Amino acid sequence: MKNLAKHLKRILGKEKVFTAPEDCLCYSYDGTFKTGVPGVVVRPSSTEEVAAVMKLASRERIPVIPRGAGTGLSGGAVPLEGSLVIDLTAMNRIVKIDPAEMLAVVEPGVITAYLHKTVENMGLFYPPDPSSANVSTIGGNIAECAGGPRGLKYGVTRDYVLGVQVVLASGEVIQCGGETVKNASGYDLRGLFVGSEGTLGIITRANLRLLPKPQARQTILADFKTIEEAAGTITAIIGAGVIPAALEIMDDVTIRCVENFLHAGLPLDVEAILLMEVDGPAVSLPGQVKTIATLCRQHGAARVKVAETEAEGAELWRARKAVSPAVVQVKPTKISEDATVPRSNIPAMIRGIREIARKYNLIIAIFGHAGDGNLHPNILIDKSNPEEMERAEAAIEEMFKLALSLGGTLSGEHGIGLLKAPFLEMEFGKAGVAVMRRIKEALDPLGILNPGKIFGGISS
Repeated sequence: MKNLAKHLKRILGKEKVFTAPEDCLCYSYDGTFKTGVPGVVVRPSSTEEVAAVMKLASRERIPVIPRGAGTGLSGGAVPLEGSLVIDLTAMNRIVKIDPAEMLAVVEPGVITAYLHKTVENMGLFYPPDPSSANVSTIGGNIAECAGGPRGLKYGVTRDYVLGVQVVLASGEVIQCGGETVKNASGYDLRGLFVGSEGTLGIITRANLRLLPKPQARQTILADFKTIEEAAGTITAIIGAGVIPAALEIMDDVTIRCVENFLHAGLPLDVEAILLMEVDGPAVSLPGQVKTIATLCRQHGAARVKVAETEAEGAELWRARKAVSPAVVQVKPTKISEDATVPRSNIPAMIRGIREIARKYNLIIAIFGHAGDGNLHPNILIDKSNPEEMERAEAAIEEMFKLALSLGGTLSGEHGIGLLKAPFLEMEFGKAGVAVMRRIKEALDPLGILNPGKIFGGISS
Protein backbone atom coordinates (compact mmCIF):
# COMPACT_ATOMS: atom_id res chain seq x y z
CA MET A 1 0.00 0.00 0.00
CA LYS A 2 2.87 2.40 0.70
CA ASN A 3 4.23 1.78 -2.79
CA LEU A 4 0.76 2.21 -4.30
CA ALA A 5 0.23 5.44 -2.37
CA LYS A 6 3.56 6.77 -3.65
CA HIS A 7 2.51 6.16 -7.27
CA LEU A 8 -0.92 7.70 -6.62
CA LYS A 9 0.60 10.84 -5.12
CA ARG A 10 2.80 11.17 -8.17
CA ILE A 11 -0.32 11.00 -10.39
CA LEU A 12 -2.70 13.13 -8.33
CA GLY A 13 -0.64 15.10 -5.84
CA LYS A 14 -0.37 14.21 -2.18
CA GLU A 15 -3.36 16.37 -1.20
CA LYS A 16 -5.69 13.96 -3.05
CA VAL A 17 -4.38 10.71 -1.55
CA PHE A 18 -5.31 9.46 1.94
CA THR A 19 -3.79 6.51 3.78
CA ALA A 20 -4.13 7.38 7.48
CA PRO A 21 -6.22 4.77 9.36
CA GLU A 22 -8.69 7.39 10.56
CA ASP A 23 -9.20 8.64 6.99
CA CYS A 24 -9.72 5.14 5.60
CA LEU A 25 -12.16 4.32 8.41
CA CYS A 26 -14.44 7.14 7.19
CA TYR A 27 -14.90 5.19 3.93
CA SER A 28 -15.50 1.79 5.53
CA TYR A 29 -19.30 1.76 5.48
CA ASP A 30 -22.45 2.83 3.64
CA GLY A 31 -26.11 2.94 4.69
CA THR A 32 -26.07 -0.76 5.68
CA PHE A 33 -24.47 -2.66 8.55
CA LYS A 34 -21.66 -4.02 6.34
CA THR A 35 -18.12 -2.66 6.72
CA GLY A 36 -14.68 -2.99 5.12
CA VAL A 37 -11.69 -0.71 5.58
CA PRO A 38 -9.85 0.34 2.39
CA GLY A 39 -6.08 0.58 2.23
CA VAL A 40 -5.98 3.90 0.40
CA VAL A 41 -8.47 6.58 -0.70
CA VAL A 42 -8.12 9.05 -3.57
CA ARG A 43 -10.22 12.10 -4.44
CA PRO A 44 -9.64 12.88 -8.13
CA SER A 45 -11.02 16.08 -9.63
CA SER A 46 -11.21 15.16 -13.33
CA THR A 47 -11.95 12.32 -15.73
CA GLU A 48 -8.28 12.31 -16.72
CA GLU A 49 -7.24 11.70 -13.13
CA VAL A 50 -9.77 8.88 -12.71
CA ALA A 51 -8.45 7.31 -15.92
CA ALA A 52 -4.84 7.56 -14.70
CA VAL A 53 -5.76 5.90 -11.39
CA MET A 54 -7.56 3.07 -13.20
CA LYS A 55 -4.59 2.46 -15.50
CA LEU A 56 -2.39 2.05 -12.42
CA ALA A 57 -4.96 -0.17 -10.66
CA SER A 58 -5.32 -2.34 -13.75
CA ARG A 59 -1.57 -2.72 -14.12
CA GLU A 60 -1.16 -3.63 -10.43
CA ARG A 61 -4.45 -5.60 -10.22
CA ILE A 62 -5.69 -3.49 -7.32
CA PRO A 63 -9.41 -3.81 -6.45
CA VAL A 64 -11.18 -0.45 -6.84
CA ILE A 65 -14.39 0.75 -5.21
CA PRO A 66 -15.99 3.86 -6.80
CA ARG A 67 -17.87 5.88 -4.20
CA GLY A 68 -20.18 8.87 -3.92
CA ALA A 69 -21.76 9.90 -0.62
CA GLY A 70 -22.01 6.33 0.71
CA THR A 71 -25.77 6.48 1.33
CA GLY A 72 -26.56 3.22 -0.51
CA LEU A 73 -28.70 0.57 1.17
CA SER A 74 -27.41 -2.64 -0.42
CA GLY A 75 -23.70 -2.53 0.48
CA GLY A 76 -22.67 -1.36 -2.98
CA ALA A 77 -20.11 1.16 -1.70
CA VAL A 78 -18.62 -0.99 1.08
CA PRO A 79 -14.91 -1.51 0.33
CA LEU A 80 -13.06 -4.78 0.14
CA GLU A 81 -10.51 -4.83 2.97
CA GLY A 82 -7.29 -3.15 1.81
CA SER A 83 -8.78 -1.96 -1.50
CA LEU A 84 -8.51 1.40 -3.28
CA VAL A 85 -11.51 3.72 -2.92
CA ILE A 86 -12.07 6.40 -5.56
CA ASP A 87 -14.08 9.14 -3.86
CA LEU A 88 -15.84 11.09 -6.65
CA THR A 89 -17.36 13.83 -4.49
CA ALA A 90 -14.72 16.41 -5.53
CA MET A 91 -16.04 16.17 -9.11
CA ASN A 92 -19.08 18.24 -8.23
CA ARG A 93 -19.59 20.75 -11.04
CA ILE A 94 -22.78 21.39 -12.94
CA VAL A 95 -21.06 21.79 -16.30
CA LYS A 96 -24.05 23.35 -18.05
CA ILE A 97 -27.81 23.70 -18.02
CA ASP A 98 -29.44 24.22 -21.39
CA PRO A 99 -33.08 25.36 -20.97
CA ALA A 100 -33.74 25.20 -24.71
CA GLU A 101 -32.63 21.57 -24.92
CA MET A 102 -34.04 20.74 -21.43
CA LEU A 103 -30.63 19.31 -20.53
CA ALA A 104 -28.18 19.35 -17.64
CA VAL A 105 -24.58 18.12 -17.93
CA VAL A 106 -23.13 17.28 -14.52
CA GLU A 107 -20.20 15.59 -12.83
CA PRO A 108 -20.87 12.59 -10.57
CA GLY A 109 -20.28 14.37 -7.26
CA VAL A 110 -23.14 16.85 -7.68
CA ILE A 111 -25.56 16.56 -4.74
CA THR A 112 -29.01 15.56 -5.97
CA ALA A 113 -30.92 18.22 -4.00
CA TYR A 114 -28.52 20.90 -5.25
CA LEU A 115 -29.36 19.96 -8.83
CA HIS A 116 -33.07 20.03 -7.95
CA LYS A 117 -32.82 23.53 -6.53
CA THR A 118 -30.64 24.85 -9.34
CA VAL A 119 -32.87 23.72 -12.19
CA GLU A 120 -36.10 24.62 -10.39
CA ASN A 121 -34.85 28.20 -10.01
CA MET A 122 -34.75 28.20 -13.83
CA GLY A 123 -38.30 26.86 -14.17
CA LEU A 124 -37.09 23.31 -14.89
CA PHE A 125 -37.52 19.99 -13.12
CA TYR A 126 -35.33 16.92 -12.49
CA PRO A 127 -37.81 14.33 -11.17
CA PRO A 128 -35.70 11.52 -9.56
CA ASP A 129 -35.84 12.17 -5.80
CA PRO A 130 -34.33 9.49 -3.56
CA SER A 131 -34.99 10.05 0.15
CA SER A 132 -31.26 10.69 0.55
CA ALA A 133 -31.39 13.55 -2.01
CA ASN A 134 -29.95 16.10 0.44
CA VAL A 135 -26.69 14.15 0.64
CA SER A 136 -26.61 11.55 -2.17
CA THR A 137 -24.77 12.26 -5.42
CA ILE A 138 -25.90 12.03 -9.03
CA GLY A 139 -23.14 9.51 -9.81
CA GLY A 140 -24.34 7.23 -7.02
CA ASN A 141 -27.96 7.68 -8.12
CA ILE A 142 -27.02 6.58 -11.65
CA ALA A 143 -24.90 3.66 -10.46
CA GLU A 144 -27.82 2.33 -8.39
CA CYS A 145 -30.63 3.57 -10.69
CA ALA A 146 -32.16 5.40 -7.74
CA GLY A 147 -35.88 6.10 -7.60
CA GLY A 148 -37.86 7.85 -4.88
CA PRO A 149 -41.47 8.87 -4.24
CA ARG A 150 -41.96 10.50 -7.64
CA GLY A 151 -41.19 7.26 -9.47
CA LEU A 152 -44.91 6.49 -9.79
CA LYS A 153 -45.59 9.36 -12.20
CA TYR A 154 -42.16 10.27 -13.50
CA GLY A 155 -40.07 7.09 -13.49
CA VAL A 156 -36.58 6.55 -12.06
CA THR A 157 -33.06 7.76 -12.74
CA ARG A 158 -32.69 5.53 -15.83
CA ASP A 159 -35.46 7.50 -17.54
CA TYR A 160 -33.51 10.78 -17.30
CA VAL A 161 -30.00 9.73 -18.32
CA LEU A 162 -29.36 10.63 -21.97
CA GLY A 163 -25.64 9.89 -21.92
CA VAL A 164 -22.70 9.11 -19.67
CA GLN A 165 -18.95 9.40 -19.85
CA VAL A 166 -17.35 6.29 -18.37
CA VAL A 167 -13.84 5.29 -17.34
CA LEU A 168 -13.41 1.55 -17.90
CA ALA A 169 -11.38 -0.81 -15.74
CA SER A 170 -8.48 -0.47 -18.19
CA GLY A 171 -8.45 3.33 -17.85
CA GLU A 172 -9.98 3.87 -21.29
CA VAL A 173 -12.64 6.60 -21.50
CA ILE A 174 -15.82 6.10 -23.54
CA GLN A 175 -18.94 8.15 -24.24
CA CYS A 176 -22.29 6.35 -24.16
CA GLY A 177 -25.39 8.04 -25.48
CA GLY A 178 -25.34 11.79 -25.97
CA GLU A 179 -27.42 14.93 -25.54
CA THR A 180 -30.42 13.92 -27.66
CA VAL A 181 -33.67 12.39 -26.46
CA LYS A 182 -33.60 9.90 -29.33
CA ASN A 183 -30.52 7.77 -29.89
CA ALA A 184 -30.69 4.45 -31.73
CA SER A 185 -27.01 4.14 -32.63
CA GLY A 186 -25.60 0.73 -31.78
CA TYR A 187 -26.05 -1.10 -28.49
CA ASP A 188 -27.54 0.83 -25.57
CA LEU A 189 -24.30 1.14 -23.60
CA ARG A 190 -25.77 4.06 -21.66
CA GLY A 191 -28.46 1.75 -20.32
CA LEU A 192 -25.86 -0.88 -19.51
CA PHE A 193 -23.96 1.40 -17.15
CA VAL A 194 -27.04 2.83 -15.44
CA GLY A 195 -27.63 0.58 -12.42
CA SER A 196 -24.37 -1.33 -12.87
CA GLU A 197 -23.26 -0.42 -9.32
CA GLY A 198 -19.71 0.51 -10.28
CA THR A 199 -18.91 -3.02 -11.46
CA LEU A 200 -18.51 -2.19 -15.17
CA GLY A 201 -17.03 1.31 -15.20
CA ILE A 202 -16.83 4.62 -13.36
CA ILE A 203 -19.24 7.37 -14.44
CA THR A 204 -17.46 10.73 -14.59
CA ARG A 205 -20.06 12.86 -16.39
CA ALA A 206 -23.78 12.56 -17.14
CA ASN A 207 -26.20 14.23 -19.54
CA LEU A 208 -29.57 14.46 -17.83
CA ARG A 209 -33.00 15.11 -19.31
CA LEU A 210 -35.05 17.85 -17.65
CA LEU A 211 -38.77 18.64 -17.71
CA PRO A 212 -40.76 21.84 -17.25
CA LYS A 213 -41.33 22.52 -13.56
CA PRO A 214 -44.90 21.62 -12.51
CA GLN A 215 -46.98 24.74 -11.99
CA ALA A 216 -48.46 23.62 -8.67
CA ARG A 217 -48.54 20.71 -6.23
CA GLN A 218 -50.70 19.65 -3.32
CA THR A 219 -50.35 17.04 -0.57
CA ILE A 220 -53.02 14.77 0.93
CA LEU A 221 -52.69 12.64 4.08
CA ALA A 222 -55.15 9.84 4.83
CA ASP A 223 -55.31 7.63 7.95
CA PHE A 224 -56.63 4.06 7.85
CA LYS A 225 -57.70 1.77 10.66
CA THR A 226 -56.35 -1.25 8.76
CA ILE A 227 -53.39 -1.60 6.43
CA GLU A 228 -55.56 -3.67 4.07
CA GLU A 229 -57.89 -0.68 3.58
CA ALA A 230 -54.92 1.51 2.78
CA ALA A 231 -53.52 -1.01 0.31
CA GLY A 232 -56.90 -1.34 -1.40
CA THR A 233 -57.15 2.45 -1.73
CA ILE A 234 -53.89 2.55 -3.68
CA THR A 235 -55.20 0.39 -6.49
CA ALA A 236 -58.53 2.28 -6.44
CA ILE A 237 -56.81 5.64 -6.98
CA ILE A 238 -54.72 4.39 -9.91
CA GLY A 239 -57.74 2.57 -11.32
CA ALA A 240 -59.69 5.84 -11.31
CA GLY A 241 -57.19 7.32 -13.74
CA VAL A 242 -55.48 9.65 -11.25
CA ILE A 243 -51.69 9.30 -11.25
CA PRO A 244 -50.27 11.09 -8.21
CA ALA A 245 -46.72 12.39 -8.37
CA ALA A 246 -46.16 10.36 -5.19
CA LEU A 247 -48.16 7.80 -3.24
CA GLU A 248 -46.44 6.66 -0.05
CA ILE A 249 -47.46 4.26 2.71
CA MET A 250 -46.39 4.01 6.37
CA ASP A 251 -47.55 1.20 8.66
CA ASP A 252 -48.26 1.47 12.39
CA VAL A 253 -44.73 0.46 13.43
CA THR A 254 -43.30 3.21 11.23
CA ILE A 255 -45.86 5.76 12.42
CA ARG A 256 -44.99 5.17 16.09
CA CYS A 257 -41.27 5.45 15.38
CA VAL A 258 -41.66 8.71 13.45
CA GLU A 259 -44.00 10.27 16.02
CA ASN A 260 -41.61 9.41 18.84
CA PHE A 261 -38.80 10.96 16.79
CA LEU A 262 -40.53 14.12 15.53
CA HIS A 263 -43.57 14.67 17.78
CA ALA A 264 -45.39 15.83 14.66
CA GLY A 265 -48.89 14.89 15.81
CA LEU A 266 -49.23 11.71 13.74
CA PRO A 267 -52.21 9.50 14.68
CA LEU A 268 -51.32 6.50 16.82
CA ASP A 269 -54.74 4.81 16.57
CA VAL A 270 -54.38 3.67 12.95
CA GLU A 271 -52.58 0.86 11.14
CA ALA A 272 -51.51 2.86 8.09
CA ILE A 273 -51.08 6.29 6.57
CA LEU A 274 -51.13 7.16 2.89
CA LEU A 275 -49.22 10.30 1.91
CA MET A 276 -49.99 11.52 -1.60
CA GLU A 277 -48.91 14.40 -3.78
CA VAL A 278 -50.48 15.61 -7.01
CA ASP A 279 -48.88 18.13 -9.32
CA GLY A 280 -49.40 19.80 -12.69
CA PRO A 281 -51.38 22.80 -13.95
CA ALA A 282 -53.00 24.62 -11.01
CA VAL A 283 -56.42 24.33 -12.61
CA SER A 284 -56.22 20.51 -12.60
CA LEU A 285 -55.34 20.06 -8.93
CA PRO A 286 -58.74 20.56 -7.22
CA GLY A 287 -60.31 17.80 -9.30
CA GLN A 288 -57.47 15.37 -8.58
CA VAL A 289 -57.52 16.16 -4.86
CA LYS A 290 -61.31 15.72 -4.67
CA THR A 291 -61.15 12.34 -6.43
CA ILE A 292 -58.39 11.06 -4.16
CA ALA A 293 -60.07 12.28 -0.97
CA THR A 294 -63.39 10.71 -2.01
CA LEU A 295 -61.77 7.36 -2.79
CA CYS A 296 -59.89 7.38 0.51
CA ARG A 297 -63.14 7.89 2.44
CA GLN A 298 -64.96 5.26 0.38
CA HIS A 299 -62.25 2.73 1.23
CA GLY A 300 -62.32 3.34 4.98
CA ALA A 301 -60.12 6.34 5.71
CA ALA A 302 -60.66 7.54 9.27
CA ARG A 303 -59.39 11.03 8.43
CA VAL A 304 -58.30 12.85 5.28
CA LYS A 305 -56.19 16.00 5.52
CA VAL A 306 -55.47 18.22 2.51
CA ALA A 307 -52.55 20.65 2.82
CA GLU A 308 -53.77 24.13 1.90
CA THR A 309 -50.31 25.70 1.60
CA GLU A 310 -46.83 24.61 0.51
CA ALA A 311 -45.68 24.95 4.13
CA GLU A 312 -48.39 22.55 5.29
CA GLY A 313 -47.42 20.11 2.55
CA ALA A 314 -43.76 20.30 3.52
CA GLU A 315 -44.69 19.57 7.14
CA LEU A 316 -46.60 16.45 6.10
CA TRP A 317 -43.63 15.28 4.00
CA ARG A 318 -41.25 15.89 6.90
CA ALA A 319 -42.67 12.81 8.61
CA ARG A 320 -41.97 10.59 5.57
CA LYS A 321 -38.44 11.95 5.16
CA ALA A 322 -37.70 11.17 8.83
CA VAL A 323 -38.52 7.46 8.60
CA SER A 324 -34.97 6.12 8.23
CA PRO A 325 -33.49 7.88 11.29
CA ALA A 326 -36.68 7.27 13.27
CA VAL A 327 -36.87 3.48 12.97
CA VAL A 328 -33.39 2.90 14.42
CA GLN A 329 -34.71 4.04 17.80
CA VAL A 330 -36.26 0.61 18.19
CA LYS A 331 -33.12 -1.43 17.51
CA PRO A 332 -29.57 -0.37 16.64
CA THR A 333 -29.52 -2.17 13.28
CA LYS A 334 -31.95 -1.80 10.39
CA ILE A 335 -31.92 -3.93 7.27
CA SER A 336 -33.71 -1.89 4.62
CA GLU A 337 -35.11 -4.00 1.80
CA ASP A 338 -36.95 -2.82 -1.30
CA ALA A 339 -38.58 -5.83 -2.87
CA THR A 340 -41.07 -4.57 -5.45
CA VAL A 341 -44.28 -6.11 -6.76
CA PRO A 342 -47.00 -5.10 -9.24
CA ARG A 343 -49.38 -2.58 -7.62
CA SER A 344 -52.28 -5.02 -7.61
CA ASN A 345 -50.24 -7.37 -5.42
CA ILE A 346 -49.36 -4.79 -2.74
CA PRO A 347 -52.07 -6.07 -0.33
CA ALA A 348 -50.76 -9.64 -0.67
CA MET A 349 -47.15 -8.48 -0.20
CA ILE A 350 -48.00 -6.51 2.93
CA ARG A 351 -49.98 -9.41 4.41
CA GLY A 352 -47.09 -11.75 3.64
CA ILE A 353 -44.49 -9.49 5.27
CA ARG A 354 -46.61 -9.20 8.42
CA GLU A 355 -46.93 -13.01 8.56
CA ILE A 356 -43.16 -13.35 8.14
CA ALA A 357 -42.62 -10.87 10.99
CA ARG A 358 -44.86 -12.96 13.26
CA LYS A 359 -43.26 -16.24 12.18
CA TYR A 360 -39.73 -15.09 13.00
CA ASN A 361 -40.67 -12.88 15.96
CA LEU A 362 -39.19 -9.77 14.35
CA ILE A 363 -40.12 -6.11 14.25
CA ILE A 364 -40.58 -5.09 10.60
CA ALA A 365 -41.54 -1.53 9.74
CA ILE A 366 -43.29 -1.34 6.37
CA PHE A 367 -43.23 1.87 4.35
CA GLY A 368 -42.32 2.94 0.86
CA HIS A 369 -43.43 4.00 -2.57
CA ALA A 370 -46.62 2.01 -2.63
CA GLY A 371 -47.92 3.67 -5.79
CA ASP A 372 -45.35 1.82 -7.90
CA GLY A 373 -45.26 -1.31 -5.73
CA ASN A 374 -41.87 -0.46 -4.22
CA LEU A 375 -42.17 -1.31 -0.51
CA HIS A 376 -39.38 -0.86 2.03
CA PRO A 377 -39.78 -3.44 4.78
CA ASN A 378 -37.16 -2.50 7.39
CA ILE A 379 -36.14 -5.32 9.71
CA LEU A 380 -35.16 -3.83 13.07
CA ILE A 381 -32.63 -5.95 14.94
CA ASP A 382 -29.38 -5.92 16.90
CA LYS A 383 -26.59 -7.27 14.69
CA SER A 384 -24.57 -8.21 17.78
CA ASN A 385 -27.21 -10.86 18.57
CA PRO A 386 -26.32 -13.87 16.34
CA GLU A 387 -29.62 -15.65 16.95
CA GLU A 388 -31.63 -12.56 15.98
CA MET A 389 -29.49 -12.09 12.87
CA GLU A 390 -30.15 -15.69 11.88
CA ARG A 391 -33.91 -15.13 12.15
CA ALA A 392 -33.60 -11.93 10.12
CA GLU A 393 -31.69 -13.68 7.33
CA ALA A 394 -34.34 -16.40 7.12
CA ALA A 395 -37.06 -13.73 6.99
CA ILE A 396 -35.29 -11.85 4.20
CA GLU A 397 -35.09 -14.95 2.04
CA GLU A 398 -38.81 -15.58 2.55
CA MET A 399 -39.64 -11.97 1.64
CA PHE A 400 -37.68 -12.26 -1.60
CA LYS A 401 -39.39 -15.54 -2.48
CA LEU A 402 -42.75 -13.92 -1.75
CA ALA A 403 -42.01 -10.90 -3.95
CA LEU A 404 -40.87 -13.09 -6.85
CA SER A 405 -43.93 -15.34 -6.50
CA LEU A 406 -46.10 -12.22 -6.84
CA GLY A 407 -44.42 -11.20 -10.09
CA GLY A 408 -41.97 -8.82 -8.43
CA THR A 409 -38.24 -8.22 -8.22
CA LEU A 410 -35.51 -8.28 -5.58
CA SER A 411 -34.87 -4.56 -5.84
CA GLY A 412 -36.82 -1.57 -7.10
CA GLU A 413 -34.16 1.06 -6.45
CA HIS A 414 -31.51 0.03 -3.91
CA GLY A 415 -29.58 -2.33 -6.17
CA ILE A 416 -28.14 -5.78 -5.42
CA GLY A 417 -24.77 -4.86 -3.86
CA LEU A 418 -23.55 -7.24 -1.18
CA LEU A 419 -26.80 -7.90 0.66
CA LYS A 420 -28.88 -9.29 -2.22
CA ALA A 421 -26.07 -10.99 -4.15
CA PRO A 422 -26.83 -14.47 -2.72
CA PHE A 423 -30.38 -14.28 -4.11
CA LEU A 424 -29.73 -13.01 -7.65
CA GLU A 425 -30.14 -16.45 -9.20
CA MET A 426 -33.61 -16.75 -7.64
CA GLU A 427 -34.78 -14.00 -9.98
CA PHE A 428 -32.70 -14.53 -13.12
CA GLY A 429 -31.84 -18.25 -13.05
CA LYS A 430 -28.43 -19.71 -13.79
CA ALA A 431 -28.51 -18.71 -17.45
CA GLY A 432 -29.47 -15.11 -16.72
CA VAL A 433 -26.72 -14.66 -14.13
CA ALA A 434 -24.22 -16.29 -16.51
CA VAL A 435 -25.03 -13.66 -19.16
CA MET A 436 -24.41 -10.89 -16.62
CA ARG A 437 -21.11 -12.47 -15.62
CA ARG A 438 -19.98 -12.59 -19.25
CA ILE A 439 -20.71 -8.88 -19.63
CA LYS A 440 -18.72 -8.20 -16.47
CA GLU A 441 -15.79 -10.30 -17.69
CA ALA A 442 -15.78 -8.55 -21.07
CA LEU A 443 -15.53 -5.07 -19.55
CA ASP A 444 -13.53 -5.94 -16.43
CA PRO A 445 -11.54 -9.11 -17.20
CA LEU A 446 -9.37 -8.75 -14.07
CA GLY A 447 -12.42 -8.35 -11.81
CA ILE A 448 -11.02 -5.24 -10.11
CA LEU A 449 -14.09 -2.98 -10.26
CA ASN A 450 -16.20 -3.20 -7.10
CA PRO A 451 -15.48 -6.91 -6.53
CA GLY A 452 -18.05 -8.95 -4.65
CA LYS A 453 -20.99 -6.75 -5.61
CA ILE A 454 -24.03 -8.12 -7.48
CA PHE A 455 -22.56 -11.63 -7.93
CA GLY A 456 -20.99 -12.20 -4.50
CA GLY A 457 -17.53 -13.62 -3.88
CA ILE A 458 -14.30 -11.67 -4.34
CA SER A 459 -14.39 -11.33 -8.10
CA SER A 460 -16.48 -12.43 -11.02
